[in-house]
Amino acid sequence: MEREIMASYETKKNCEIRVFESSDEMATDLAEFISQVSEISVKERGYFAIALSGGPLTRHMRKLCEAPYNKTLDWSRWYVFWAEERAVAKNHAESNYKLTKDEFLSKVPILNGHVYSINDNATVEEAATDYEFVIRQLVKIRTVGVSESNDCPKFDLILLNIGPDGHVASLFPNHPALELKDDWVTYITDSPEPPPERITFTLPVINSASHIAIVATGEDKAKAVSFAISDCNEGLGATSVPARMVQPTDGKLVWFLDEAAASSLEAGNDAYDLRAPVLRV
Repeated sequence: MEREIMASYETKKNCEIRVFESSDEMATDLAEFISQVSEISVKERGYFAIALSGGPLTRHMRKLCEAPYNKTLDWSRWYVFWAEERAVAKNHAESNYKLTKDEFLSKVPILNGHVYSINDNATVEEAATDYEFVIRQLVKIRTVGVSESNDCPKFDLILLNIGPDGHVASLFPNHPALELKDDWVTYITDSPEPPPERITFTLPVINSASHIAIVATGEDKAKAVSFAISDCNEGLGATSVPARMVQPTDGKLVWFLDEAAASSLEAGNDAYDLRAPVLRV
């Protein structure tokens, strides 16, 4: 069966861009990417600590619920967190936990005790404080790694969406939360997208991860993707496009884009070196 062509670009240091013709091809490649990071992390550390986001991201992980991954991955070593969460009940339609449970966690044998959701009975401020405390305890025993550069938690993989405005996690353009240096987890009460109250990882935690993947689909993300990646946008204020501030300290960033989300990159094509398309097989 013929696979769709994927184009891959190499850009700034430790950053790679992959562009896919179909959502199925993207899901297949994302599953393989997550699988490889999981296997490396378990082999090197004995654990795999992954932080997820909301929105359509979980649907793009669907291939992990299928063969061979549902049988071959060491799910008992997975520890699941959220890089962002809405301050709603766990059974609420807008809960990232509920979305992830319905579309992913319920279909793979990850241990319930290894799934760390926020305290939905607390205020958003208390929930952020509690979540950071939990992560700090897991860093102490190295279930979650620690960055040698800044003592932040070093998640093995953080998966992010990008919004049409360029936000990642719940870090929105020009928001004071983008400036936080010492907090690992913070909260906001003024999200421009409902619901207004959310908790989120801070940029130092995101940038300390071993691997970061940002997934974007659809033409409505094209300008945000271009602003985040292209060198021709150096004049932009840093905090106006939060995704542009995702710059791994010691890790690697991989963008997973469909053609629509990548469409505005063509205008700045000189910024990239086309490596080689993946073969048709």
